[in-house]
Amino acid sequence: MTTVAQRAALRQTFSDYIALTKPRITLLVLVTTAAAFWVAARDFSLGLFVIALLGTGLASSAAGVFNCLIDRDVDGLMARTRARPLPAGRVQPLFAALWGVALTVASFGVLALGANLLAAGLALFAILFYTLVYTRWLKRTSPWCTEIGGIAGAMPPLIGWAAATGRIEAPALVLFGILLLWQPPHFWALATERAEEYRAAGLPILPVVRGERVTRRRSFFYALALLPVSVALFYPLKVTGAVYVVGAIALGLGFSYLAWRDWRRPSPDTSKRLFLYSMLYLATLFLLIIISV
Repeated sequence: MTTVAQRAALRQTFSDYIALTKPRITLLVLVTTAAAFWVAARDFSLGLFVIALLGTGLASSAAGVFNCLIDRDVDGLMARTRARPLPAGRVQPLFAALWGVALTVASFGVLALGANLLAAGLALFAILFYTLVYTRWLKRTSPWCTEIGGIAGAMPPLIGWAAATGRIEAPALVLFGILLLWQPPHFWALATERAEEYRAAGLPILPVVRGERVTRRRSFFYALALLPVSVALFYPLKVTGAVYVVGAIALGLGFSYLAWRDWRRPSPDTSKRLFLYSMLYLATLFLLIIISV
């Protein structure tokens, strides 16, 4: 019979292994995957839909684990991340690595057997790109880490589309483009306020290398570029209806305005608002895609 202390330890261990997968990021990944699958599916299959979400969610979780594993040294140097399971010593690196490998194998197997090899290959590519290109290389060497590393974060719609159709088509590439453009202003809104932590950790992100003003200006142009890209799903591709395009324009204008205000009248409050709005923007935009097809 387990004691109260043993049960508490088991709950903590379970919580730590789940935390390594970065579940909040995975939730947004699942929303974008679901929207892509919904748009792509000619004959909707609930079973295939679940397979697409499960396989992509496992891939996102694996990438999160490997990110935490590789970044455990710099995470221990920053107030925001030093309490994570690895830098805090609650999970050993070997077990985290095995957890990441297990999630990777599970993701590939679910998508390869339940959907198709294209979807499985795209998910594996996303894991490897995020782990090796972004986390291991660019994040520690280049201020372009956010833009280039965003390729991995923009992969879920491609995976969802491929799972539904076995192909990559133009609307999937637009969804990929939306995520690719969305990620820099989303991340930089948080990073500009924590630039000193990143500097102390030796990470050459854009606010550290080029300064906050350049970062905020670039965020504005990324937010502005989202408008025409998001509208492309309505015209010229004609895969969404009027409800979507009205919502996309309204959301895009709001995002652009907040990014402009953060650039021209910067403060901790404007950055926080931009960060929170960026999450609302993405979730709402992809929900509009689902209800407008």
